[in-house]
Amino acid sequence: MNLELRHLRVVCAIAETGSVTKAASALGLAQPALTAQLQRIERTLGGPLFDRDRRGARPTALGELVLARARVLLPAMKGLQDEAARLAGAGGAPPCYRFGGVNSPILGRLVHRLAAEHPPAQITTFASWSVDELAQLVAGGRLDFALTGVCGDAIPSAGFGLSWQEVAIDPVLVLLPESHPLAERDEVCLADLRHEQWVAAPGDGCFGDCFAAACARAGFTPRKVYETDIRGCVDLVDAGVAVALCQATFRPVAGLVTRRIAGTPLRWRLLLGWHPDSPAAQGADLVLETAKAAYVDSLAPHPEYLSWLLSNPGFGVRQPSGIRPV
Repeated sequence: MNLELRHLRVVCAIAETGSVTKAASALGLAQPALTAQLQRIERTLGGPLFDRDRRGARPTALGELVLARARVLLPAMKGLQDEAARLAGAGGAPPCYRFGGVNSPILGRLVHRLAAEHPPAQITTFASWSVDELAQLVAGGRLDFALTGVCGDAIPSAGFGLSWQEVAIDPVLVLLPESHPLAERDEVCLADLRHEQWVAAPGDGCFGDCFAAACARAGFTPRKVYETDIRGCVDLVDAGVAVALCQATFRPVAGLVTRRIAGTPLRWRLLLGWHPDSPAAQGADLVLETAKAAYVDSLAPHPEYLSWLLSNPGFGVRQPSGIRPV
């Protein structure tokens, strides 16, 4: 005999009433029939579940083990049935959002907003340093959306057929230790950093080329560029070994400061991508607007930058601008 949920209900009923006779009455069964069923259950499980005498039925050690599992399984199954019934009544599955991100400063806030506004939603995230990897996963249906950035006016590879929409655009800033001689300025010239060593997060985009070109325009070639993860970048800057380029919404770190670069020689556009033929495309407008709201949320810890944005309308969240798939 295979153990079924109805058998666990029998065991729970006997334990709750303390008697096979009372349990039979509660379940609407004849006492001999319930006794025979209990015996079959005990044979299946390999031993007696209750010590029975004139005072009633008390669980054995094996009975306590079975009861402990049953008291978890039965409510869980009831919850599953209730949720399935609600879903069937609603006429559709809860929304699913599978995000891939490349060093995104707003992914956490985007997930938080979607979860708060759509509690039934199923949300997952996947991290990669490669825009192409994420685009391939979206094109293959393994992700719904890619949240990534590009420098200047570049666009991700068109080979995957994704639609891309701009979330926001920011100037690239420089991250310095508070003790750095230039940290007292609101804005620094890139040429004033010609003697620095640099550190950057990895990636497969064109940002390295854009940075090298900006340095060439400023009259120098950058010295050694370390490549490491975000924590490693912060540690190297904090140690005074290097300075770093960072996004304007980079989370404040004690002991470090971000400063604008004069003339904004480098820009970073945050993009949301999806495949136009995927089921996720139906909810893309909602996700895009939520991403823009998440970006605005990310400005709260940066009041000086927020003030700068108010006088520089070409940055931040701008009017919609689509990039059509090729």
